[in-house]
Amino acid sequence: MLSAIVLAAGQGRRLKAAVPKPLVKIGKLPAIVYSLSTLNKHPGVNEIIVVVNPRSRWAIKQLINKYSFKKVKALVLGGRRRQDSVYNGLRAANDNSRWVLIHDSARPFIDRGSINRVISAAKKTGSAIVAVKPKATIKSSYRNNIVRQTLDRDTLWEIQTPQVFKKDLILEAYRKYSASDVTDDASLVEKLGKQVLLVPGRYENIKITTKEDLLFAGPIAERLIHAI
Repeated sequence: MLSAIVLAAGQGRRLKAAVPKPLVKIGKLPAIVYSLSTLNKHPGVNEIIVVVNPRSRWAIKQLINKYSFKKVKALVLGGRRRQDSVYNGLRAANDNSRWVLIHDSARPFIDRGSINRVISAAKKTGSAIVAVKPKATIKSSYRNNIVRQTLDRDTLWEIQTPQVFKKDLILEAYRKYSASDVTDDASLVEKLGKQVLLVPGRYENIKITTKEDLLFAGPIAERLIHAI
């Protein structure tokens, strides 16, 4: 059994929108509807836990009812940090779940193929994450913004979600390293010394962070709207 945890507790301050980021419209639909629709239709997903904040809870619940996302079993409140929100979602997952998929609702355009690949890969190693190769030249710098070195793109990956883990493994990582500030869940599994497998994703799986991102998201949404 696999539980999907969808993180939708962010306020989206950098987006400077009038509503929480999961409710910002992309095309004709609120952002969260796209990823919930994909996960709700996926045969490998048995249940969905949505992590929300008090401000967005009622509106997200209404969307779940409106679009008949039957696999959504619970809405839980998030915490102060991203990892606090994930941990709240993990604790709400079904006791019978052996696997968990963690996804940011700020990435609306996940697709069935990527979900298939990351689930399959996780079952080989215990954990797998979706990522893409960077297109641009990447340099590291010193604190004074002087270039330190040009990094080898062949060894670099831009990390996305979804990320899939054996449930016991990710729970162990969260219990041991809950005080650590990280930007993705795999970082905590890495701290355990466990292997994390990288799975090629899609460049369309963009993250909505600023208003500029909405310019790119609009055309993608137009192609997907018929599938909702």
